[in-house]
Amino acid sequence: MNTLTVPEDPRALSRRVFLQRTTALTALAAPAAGRAPAPRKPPRRSPGPNSKIHLGLIGCGGMGRANLNNCAQYPDVVVTAACDVWAKRRDSVVAQFKDTCRPSHDFREVLARPDVDAVIIATPPHWHALQAIAASEAGKDFYLQKPMTLHLGESLAVRNAVRRHGVITQIGTQIHAGDNYRRVVEYVRSGLLGYIGVVRTFNVMNQSPAGVGRAGRTPPPDDLDWDLWCGPAPRGDFNPTLATDSYYHSSWMAYSGGWTPGMAPHIIDLPIWALDLGYPTVTSSAGGRYVLRDDGDAYDHHEVLWQYPGRTMTWMSTLTNSYDFLMKSQPPERRLGIYFHGENGTLYANYGMFRVLAEGDRLQGKEPPPPSIPPSPGHEREWLDCIKSRQQPTCSVFYHVRVDVPITLSLLSLKLGRSIRFDPQREWIVGDREAEALAVPRYRAPWKFPREYLRG
Repeated sequence: MNTLTVPEDPRALSRRVFLQRTTALTALAAPAAGRAPAPRKPPRRSPGPNSKIHLGLIGCGGMGRANLNNCAQYPDVVVTAACDVWAKRRDSVVAQFKDTCRPSHDFREVLARPDVDAVIIATPPHWHALQAIAASEAGKDFYLQKPMTLHLGESLAVRNAVRRHGVITQIGTQIHAGDNYRRVVEYVRSGLLGYIGVVRTFNVMNQSPAGVGRAGRTPPPDDLDWDLWCGPAPRGDFNPTLATDSYYHSSWMAYSGGWTPGMAPHIIDLPIWALDLGYPTVTSSAGGRYVLRDDGDAYDHHEVLWQYPGRTMTWMSTLTNSYDFLMKSQPPERRLGIYFHGENGTLYANYGMFRVLAEGDRLQGKEPPPPSIPPSPGHEREWLDCIKSRQQPTCSVFYHVRVDVPITLSLLSLKLGRSIRFDPQREWIVGDREAEALAVPRYRAPWKFPREYLRG
């Protein structure tokens, strides 16, 4: 029987080394001088159907604050914690909820607090895996902004940590909650399009020629802990553009993985949902940084082909052309879409609309199916309701791992310049030791990747 093979299996270590690493994993990192120690796991609080949810925010940028406000509007939510390594962002959230909210500099402080039931994690993507796993270990339900992770090993580890510790999770692909996606899923599943052999997805914009610009190296602001901002990723020089928000993060590979992790979670979510796709068996990826000349280092073109049993799905990302395949004059702007190509016709969709183009008369007289998928109460509200019911939401890590794994495999294929074969049953790479090694990230000291969660 085949078994999962990953580099440096903890079970093969000496007892002394294993105990040392287990201690480091429990704390996630040895605290730096002057920094709060890693917290003990607080008592588990389980909000009942009528009790209030005490909520903390980790990462107080624009997206995190939007998620927080979408939660805080409800009377059963109390905002008790705001955490950010940039004091001005953290303090503005505390001021908004001054009667109940206390500030924290280190996310581990928030996870140690007994007055926090759940957290929104909206930090830059390179932090997502460690913080989600730490939240699971602390017994905190979490709402995690996309992308879920940047590496295959992280994706599986987050899912396995959630499974082990039983927390309620939602990934922040809020478009999933919209009515348009529901209507597309119903149409695809109705069978009217016939067999769908290929799905094409894309996200395009035109940043040329200057990209995100050249701000150059500057000293970090006095109220920003730049070392902790970088965390497990390489400690690069501070760049004010990089630190601005998630749009600008996407121009730096180490902190975002580029625009594919930034946008594909929203877009490939629709075909994965509609066609109930599992994991791809082969992922092929190509691209590079061809045109833009700015402070960033991420690719400006990325093409991906995922092979699934019986069909393929493609992804295109470009930052130097905004063509949307409609053959019309258009000003440069961001465009995205999904094409389902079936025997009887093609369905094109984006966030807010869809249209169907028939193959000849094959759809003549065929009416769209009636609505059958109930409307969402809202992506954040669904998560809050599930915290009380203890049922996983529609975009929990158990669903979203099928969205995240293809994306992480596409980055690995791009890095290696070759196709990656994947065994869906074993949930691991096949026949490529170098790819296996690179699928598990090496974090900057003192942070440690929690390898114990690579197995379910």
